[in-house]
Amino acid sequence: MSEYSSLLSDLSENITNEDLEQLKSACKEDIPEDQSNSITSSKDWFSYLEKNDKLAQDNLSYIEHIFEISRRPDLLTRVIEYRTTVLKISEDDEIDTKLTRIPSAKKYKDIIRQPSEDEIIKLAPPPKKA
Repeated sequence: MSEYSSLLSDLSENITNEDLEQLKSACKEDIPEDQSNSITSSKDWFSYLEKNDKLAQDNLSYIEHIFEISRRPDLLTRVIEYRTTVLKISEDDEIDTKLTRIPSAKKYKDIIRQPSEDEIIKLAPPPKKA
């Protein structure tokens, strides 16, 4: 069994049916409702994500994002551990590409960037006290 398969198996063992519903809900933008209903196990969920290019042995950002917004630090920690030890990708290396690979985060890209001088609102100084 590859380390990637082992990671998915380990994650699957720690995802209950209730967790699965929460994870599916967290990625409802990317999984149509009719397809979501046919996903009944965490293995089905991982399989769907792989088939739709959301998850691969060297692309874990999407599930990292989902685990983060689903408040599952235990699962997120396992994925980050795999990424840093097996893939040898640090958090710093990942930052530049993370937003471009997570479709639901693309809409926030403009919010995160630094505003230009023209976009900064200049405030008048406060009035002087008499």
